[in-house]
Amino acid sequence: MDCIFCKIIKGDIPCYKIYEDDDVLAMLDIANDVEGHTLVLPKKHVTDLNDSDEETFDKVMNVTKRISDHYLDLGFEGVNVVINSKSAAGQEVKHLHAHIFPRRSGDEVKIQLVKPDKNFSLEEVAKKLRLN
Repeated sequence: MDCIFCKIIKGDIPCYKIYEDDDVLAMLDIANDVEGHTLVLPKKHVTDLNDSDEETFDKVMNVTKRISDHYLDLGFEGVNVVINSKSAAGQEVKHLHAHIFPRRSGDEVKIQLVKPDKNFSLEEVAKKLRLN
């Protein structure tokens, strides 16, 4: 398999581990863009959120919360948690992973969507997207 995260999990590529158990690995993102930017990924290869079974996803999210709580205990004041699923949503590595961005007031980090010049009828969108 040519998945870089699978190679890291196998130990073929080094990483800065933050946490590891039998099912999940958390490591610092080499982008080095936000202090403590952490990736949480299942050791089982699943392509993305929509490819994941509930048990695997739950394990990733439980570790994500545990690490987020730990970062708050260390003095960070908040976290952003982001999961990109599929290329259209910005997923670059095709292995499910959650990003944790530890935050401090005034850190000047901006994680935001840029709104296009479009307006949507919320009523129509709700009708179209409602889950029954």
